[in-house]
Amino acid sequence: MQVPKPTDEDCARFHALVPDDPRVEVKPMFGNLGAFVNGNMFLGLFGSQVGVKLSEPDRERLLATGGEPFGPPERPMGGYVSLPGGAPEASASWVAQALDHVGALPPKVEKG
Repeated sequence: MQVPKPTDEDCARFHALVPDDPRVEVKPMFGNLGAFVNGNMFLGLFGSQVGVKLSEPDRERLLATGGEPFGPPERPMGGYVSLPGGAPEASASWVAQALDHVGALPPKVEKG
């Protein structure tokens, strides 16, 4: 599988969506980017796709409004949906929902 690389514009769009929240950490992931809360990714960049991790009902709502599976077409990431292009305000709302959803999950335990 070829991992797509984001453009500078893709990275700028991603960074513009990252909430200004002290709990949020942005880290590189396989040549792309991820935003994490308590060690769990809630926002990701895969090539030009920006995806969010949402509850099942919210995933269904986002898919119904133009969202698509997030990640490699042959193996999309479970629980994540790509944000449709368009209004940044709508994307910011989905990102806030993803932060709330993932922020309520137990912190990820470091393996080691």
